[in-house]
Amino acid sequence: MFDAINPMGERSLSRSWTIQRRVIGALLLREILTRFGRHNIGFLWLFVEPMMFTLGVTALWTFAKAGHGSSLPIVAFALTGYSSVLLWRNMPGRCISAIEPNLSLLYHRYVKIIDIYYARLTLEAMGATISFVILTIFFISIKWLEPPEDVLKVFAGWAMLTWFGGALAIFLGSLAYDNELVDKIWHPASYLIFPLSGAAFLVDALPKAAQELVLYIPMVHGVELLREGYFGSAITAHYDMAYMASFSATLTFLGLLRVRALRNRVIPA
Repeated sequence: MFDAINPMGERSLSRSWTIQRRVIGALLLREILTRFGRHNIGFLWLFVEPMMFTLGVTALWTFAKAGHGSSLPIVAFALTGYSSVLLWRNMPGRCISAIEPNLSLLYHRYVKIIDIYYARLTLEAMGATISFVILTIFFISIKWLEPPEDVLKVFAGWAMLTWFGGALAIFLGSLAYDNELVDKIWHPASYLIFPLSGAAFLVDALPKAAQELVLYIPMVHGVELLREGYFGSAITAHYDMAYMASFSATLTFLGLLRVRALRNRVIPA
């Protein structure tokens, strides 16, 4: 009996995945065209824009000789720090305003609110990741940056920051549909959180009491793991990935609950 049912279940799952993949792919193309257009360099702005921001901050930090509590090269420190900010800060901004301009798409049977979020999050993650990789290769090629000591840790730190940014984005995006104050508060809040996110300092350089406080901020753990992957024994990293994973999982669960609650209340226009 189970042998007869399983093939049907597998075909149903495969068909669902195919539909989901096509829907998100179509939404991605739509987002690229509506956001970047067909003129000038078009979709290349996807990663050129974050590259410009990161290069700008790196140049400012270099010329100002900003202190960051370590002997690490300022270019390497700025790249690993500000690139991570692009993940968790930009993702919520794209999801907070995602539903209203896409209400007409919800007339389609297979398009759901969560698909709109996934498409926007994928686009932001792609842009930040491509920017990070290209700038890393560029700085290594001109000898301003040494190759990472542990690529797997770099990947793990980046993946955790992506998960946290996506979970936060879905949660805030679903809250923003019912309360416009979320949009008003998030933008200034993201700038206030930026100095505390670990992008501009090493936890080990802080006093003990300050270390305990900043380690309550989840993205600090991802940045510390990312930098340990880059700099290895040159720094003493402080992180608890179980804490960051628990925080991200909770945000993911709450965000999906909110999206489910919105599903029957959002009326296509």
